[in-house]
Amino acid sequence: MPELPVRRRGLVLGVCCVAILMVGVDVTALNVALPAMERDLGASVSGMQWAVAAYSLAMATLMLYAGSTGDRIGRKRVLVAGMVIFMVGSVLCALAPDLPALIGFRVLQGVGAAGLGPVAMAIVAHAYPNRHEHLRAMGVWMGAYGLGLALGPVVGGLLVGTAGWRSVFWLNVPFGLAGALAAVRGVAESRAERPRRPDRVGQLLVITVLGPLAYAIIEAPRAGPAATSVIASLAVTVASGVALVVYERRCAVPLIEPAFFRDPRYCGAIAAVTVVFGSFGAFFFLAALYLQNSLRMSAAQAGLWMLVPAGVLAASSLCAAPLAHRYGARPLLIGAGLALTTSAALMAHFAADSARPLLVVEYVLFGLGIGLANPLVLTAGVSGLPADRSGLASGILTTFGRSAFAIGVAVLGALLNSGLHGAPLTDPTAFTAAVQPAWWILTASGLAVALLGTLITNTPSRRPGGNPPSPTTVVRKEHAPP
Repeated sequence: MPELPVRRRGLVLGVCCVAILMVGVDVTALNVALPAMERDLGASVSGMQWAVAAYSLAMATLMLYAGSTGDRIGRKRVLVAGMVIFMVGSVLCALAPDLPALIGFRVLQGVGAAGLGPVAMAIVAHAYPNRHEHLRAMGVWMGAYGLGLALGPVVGGLLVGTAGWRSVFWLNVPFGLAGALAAVRGVAESRAERPRRPDRVGQLLVITVLGPLAYAIIEAPRAGPAATSVIASLAVTVASGVALVVYERRCAVPLIEPAFFRDPRYCGAIAAVTVVFGSFGAFFFLAALYLQNSLRMSAAQAGLWMLVPAGVLAASSLCAAPLAHRYGARPLLIGAGLALTTSAALMAHFAADSARPLLVVEYVLFGLGIGLANPLVLTAGVSGLPADRSGLASGILTTFGRSAFAIGVAVLGALLNSGLHGAPLTDPTAFTAAVQPAWWILTASGLAVALLGTLITNTPSRRPGGNPPSPTTVVRKEHAPP
């Protein structure tokens, strides 16, 4: 395949960076806006959970399907469509008259975002066929996502403090418009040589597993665990889960490859990525509420404080691969888990303490733990896998991660809601008491990351055709961001 001119490749990489930057900003910026949304829309804790989780669930459930669609009909086409849908969803969110409308438009945003990550990654791979240049380009692309995570709280806090929470969504429009126009003019169309056939039944079953599960978790504190709607949702989730397993095992070209799940390392990576991203989502949701409701910070102040874990996360993600090459993945994953454990334990023990130096330590440790664990877990999960299957395996891992992000918000948000016992979120004493169990759960999650990190870097691969790497090293592979 002939290589593109350097300037043209730079334009392609820039477009893909803009796409993933928007996704990163949206992940963290909205959390800072939650208290303002609560006041303006009269939202409950469960309502704010839906505002965050609806976006992540829609993205998670459609990522694999969007990637395979790009392989079939053209990646440029799917990328541009994703940007346009994301922009339209952002505009509608900014204009939303009430909470149900906002949640619906957040789903539309998630549909657009699903077409950005995996498709942009494939476009970068097509533009940079040389291995060394490809690795550098992927590092820049992942750095753009980390930059978005870091900028989100600051930009979101400043916008909320000056122009209101709706301005957070307007921010996506100029980026999306510039990215879409540049993609139309500068990105060449590409397709897979042997694209996978669409698995529409599998896609539908994934939606009917995750959607009702999130509903049951979020609504149980309000409606009661024995409520008909909660029980019915759980029943749909279980039935859909069983149907998904049976169907995917019989499907010629499944959306989720069952063969991967016969490998203990891959299953361990799925468990680890679930814990890591579940903790990530829950922490940013709870921390934004804690800073503004318990510590009485303004949105701008909270945004600056949220920059601490987001910035450390972005920086440590970029350093993870070089450090793993030098010291091995296992000690870094154990260290990441212990950093998460220490951070959450400090927050649980000193939840009522507003000492700023302690808060800095807690947030630095949390960002360090997530930033190191994320790329190392994703990479360890696909190490030893043949190149023609690593992309699909990475996509499945990323889908589990995005789903866990939403479920983490749902579970620990529901725990917070139950602990309030009807008290308002603005009551610092009630909030501090209600959020403490969530911090202890995150403490246990950090220990789980350390244990799973040890297991997945110490278990030989059983994949056919794969060459298992040394358990103390990590093989660099392409992977989608969280």
